[in-house]
Amino acid sequence: MPRRPLGRSELVIESLVFGGNVFGWTLEEDKAFAVLDAYVDHGFTAIDTANTYGKGKSETIIGKWMKARGNRDSIHLFTKLGSEMSPTDKGLAGSYVPQALEASLKRLQTEYVDLYQCHKPDPETPLEETMEALDRLVREGRVRVIGASNFPADLIQKGLDIAVTKTLTRFESEQPEYNLYSRERYEGAVQKICVENDIGVICYFSLAAGFLTGKYRSEADFGKSARGARMGRYLDAKGKKILAALDQVAEETGAQPAEISLAWLIAQPGITAPIASATSVEQVESLARGVSLELSDAQLKLLTDAGK
Repeated sequence: MPRRPLGRSELVIESLVFGGNVFGWTLEEDKAFAVLDAYVDHGFTAIDTANTYGKGKSETIIGKWMKARGNRDSIHLFTKLGSEMSPTDKGLAGSYVPQALEASLKRLQTEYVDLYQCHKPDPETPLEETMEALDRLVREGRVRVIGASNFPADLIQKGLDIAVTKTLTRFESEQPEYNLYSRERYEGAVQKICVENDIGVICYFSLAAGFLTGKYRSEADFGKSARGARMGRYLDAKGKKILAALDQVAEETGAQPAEISLAWLIAQPGITAPIASATSVEQVESLARGVSLELSDAQLKLLTDAGK
């Protein structure tokens, strides 16, 4: 079915964005190419990364893959700036923005990115200064669309106001943390402003760092992956209630918990596409099934109520 675009732009993506944070961390180059090949074979095109993922390793791997496959024109490429690369390479200062992009473009082996995002707010830099620098990049053709990540509602509104009063390119997307367990950063004010202003939403931690795959049921399961150390924050009464709801829907649909979690996300107001990672071709297959799964109203309510 047609997907909601990133705001008023022509950048329309499918129902899934691949999370490139795994490249150079839990997935090295030799296996990354096969996973990315499987991803695009399913018709998906959007890949999200950041300069800080693996301190540039993620962008480098993606760049090598696109170069080897000759497919840059068919990929929607998202990256970010703002988090710390080094003590002097961080933030959203106007003078740093073009430098950060140039370094990312070099690693990605491309002349432009489709979506360039502020990874997080920079309290030391006026937002107007950042937006003016980003606007220049758009006018130069090195960035198609700009977006924000981890911005609260008041800062999103401030960006919209600045774009109007200064005639600058506006933020067309927001990237919040959002999943069945963690909902407070999106639901409410951020969701409202994004829906009302046609701002696309691509949410990260869509599977709660792997918790919503259902493979972490007790502390004994924490050693199953490099992400296991994070599971303690989810394995509480609410987390167990969510797992029980996922199990019930899995029994009804035959789908896996991760697939059901993605289907729930896609059904939420304002969501353009969830960001999800995979470290194997089999996991890509599961992600593809998840974004094509349609849940009943009763199943959606069961899951929503479990995460309250």
